[in-house]
Amino acid sequence: MAHYAFLDENNIVTEVITGRNEDEVVDGISDWEAYYGNLRGQVCKRTSYNANIRKNYAGIGYTYDEDRDAFIPPKPHPSWLLDEDTSQWEAPVPYPEDDTVIYQWNEELGDWEAMVFESETPAVE
Repeated sequence: MAHYAFLDENNIVTEVITGRNEDEVVDGISDWEAYYGNLRGQVCKRTSYNANIRKNYAGIGYTYDEDRDAFIPPKPHPSWLLDEDTSQWEAPVPYPEDDTVIYQWNEELGDWEAMVFESETPAVE
């Protein structure tokens, strides 16, 4: 089973569908990207869960970069940088290795900060 992403005029993924495998030939059709694209009137690109096609599995809102032949997720924060090998966004500061704390990115600080959770247990009076 193969998956295909439909792109708008800005190469943004608008939908991902399940379709025919590339090696299937049905009624003389073997180029499924072209077939699905023509059917919808949109550019269609194959995508893969295991990232062996176009680096990342396409999701709605991802951008297809023709030069990299890769799907790139939306940029989570302005300061993050694109890793050219993985086509994934990375924080300018590595995620802390302390596995006892959950961190979130703070764009103002330009660093990770520990998340603080309020107790869910009501106070006893």
